[in-house]
Amino acid sequence: MTLIKSISGVYGTIGGRPGDTLNPLEIVKLTSAFARFVSGKKIVVGRDGRMSGQMVRNIVVGTLMGMGCDVIDIGYASTPTTELAVRMTGADGSIVITASHNDSQWNGLKLLNHNGEFLMPHDSKEMLALAESEDFSYANIKQLGQLTINETFNQRHIDAVINLQLVDVEAIRQRKFRVCVDAINSVGGIILPQLFQTLGVDFEILNGECTGAFAHKPEPKENNLLGIISRMKQEHFDLGIVVDSDVDRLAFICEDGTMFGEEYTLVSVADYVLSHTPGNTVSNLSSTRALRDVTLQHGGQYYATAIGEANVTAEMKRVDAVIGGDGNGGIIYPECHYGRDALVGIALFLSSLAHHQCSASQLRATFPDYQIAKNHIDLTPDVDVDAILKKVKERFSKDNSAHISEADGLKIDFSDRWVHLRKSNTEPVVRVYSEARSIEQADHLGNELMHYFYDMQKDLVYKRLESNNNLMSHNYIATPIL
Repeated sequence: MTLIKSISGVYGTIGGRPGDTLNPLEIVKLTSAFARFVSGKKIVVGRDGRMSGQMVRNIVVGTLMGMGCDVIDIGYASTPTTELAVRMTGADGSIVITASHNDSQWNGLKLLNHNGEFLMPHDSKEMLALAESEDFSYANIKQLGQLTINETFNQRHIDAVINLQLVDVEAIRQRKFRVCVDAINSVGGIILPQLFQTLGVDFEILNGECTGAFAHKPEPKENNLLGIISRMKQEHFDLGIVVDSDVDRLAFICEDGTMFGEEYTLVSVADYVLSHTPGNTVSNLSSTRALRDVTLQHGGQYYATAIGEANVTAEMKRVDAVIGGDGNGGIIYPECHYGRDALVGIALFLSSLAHHQCSASQLRATFPDYQIAKNHIDLTPDVDVDAILKKVKERFSKDNSAHISEADGLKIDFSDRWVHLRKSNTEPVVRVYSEARSIEQADHLGNELMHYFYDMQKDLVYKRLESNNNLMSHNYIATPIL
């Protein structure tokens, strides 16, 4: 059972004991603290299709009303839809009920400020401290908040997307695209058909029922997408489109059933945007170098940040970036809003394909070719990640060819490859991402660092147990996923 509190929000497994999971008592504390933290009393609530969503929604809405907040419940809604709803209603903040790409036993609270953007790290820290202190009080009978149901924001989101200057609706319609979409049994199955109908795109939806009973793991990685890949190979489609449960991540599949590459979602959309509006770009430290290369080709500057949407958006504002996001398929396009948005990504990508008059695989071949390996190491709370990363740093500090960054975990950058180890914001794992010119080189580098992590953990545990004279009771608890 797990509860994770981070810059990206609060995520946990449903059920279990207070303090260990995302249970009703924890939800009340977190919601109460958020209500006290925001300056104002109008809060938007949206949720994805998870089976626990109704239970969590009821607690969140009731608690907000109990804190004296007026609630605008927008129902089933993607995270980007909810972000836009905050701005459209002039609300003071929002709680999005979702666990993003995590499995069905998880749920979470993504917390947004009055701009419809994620809380900055210092704000998150302050809000979580309030939750721990329970320093809040509830409204009396005359001060209880009111509830309004407003389910119009899916269409308003679509309208905002198709009205973007670089979304060429006419070109998309003339191209007569046929797409296959995996909506992973969540809110994508509600809003994406509306988007395609508006764009004049012929579509087939897989896993379109918004039941929360996910047909596969909701993270849009190739080994989770065998169903849509098989369907792409059986029938003729121009493109395969995959989203996660709250529709802020986006991955494409080429017409021949091969992966376009989740990392290249941002690269391809950025290339299209930069060709019309040159400027700077931003992504996080775990994203492909290809964005840097494409940005430089268009005369802009590329910047990298620590992981977390709030970090990326803050840097985008600082450097006046025209587009940004992250390598997991997150598109942040300020012309619409400062938030990862799969609908924006889809519309811009289809516009690009229509303008290029080529296939998805042909478009992919135009970009610098890097291969990225994404692995992880499972953790339990007593793994001292910081101590292990310190040991890893000491090992590679002796290599003059390596540039080391500790902006977020540990990134070791070589001239022709890189590897990044960091504790996840959303799961009890250490993520190990590595990139090189070939997948074999990327895998080799990632596996080397995972084995080294394993050895350092083993060494630290051994020394700790030896000092406690308790070697016989040791059970090793972190195993690399190879």
